[in-house]
Amino acid sequence: MARVPVPVPGSRPGGSRSGGSSRGPRSSAVQDQIALAEIEMCGDLMIAAAAAELAGEERLSTARIDEVLRVGEPGRDDPAHPSRARC
Repeated sequence: MARVPVPVPGSRPGGSRSGGSSRGPRSSAVQDQIALAEIEMCGDLMIAAAAAELAGEERLSTARIDEVLRVGEPGRDDPAHPSRARC
């Protein structure tokens, strides 16, 4: 199946939305990694919330949210940490 470019409202071919110079593929790759990490965290929270609901809990506790998001885990904020590496 051939890929067809889809125009994004507010964007210009070959440029950025703001009209300035394009940031290049490296910046996009970093932003993609951040977006993927955020999507993964949201998914993890939804799974935990669904499991809590099945267990009869009304909502996730702050401690459980921290556990799901691995808050305070050593190296968690380091992008090179193995728990952050995907692919």
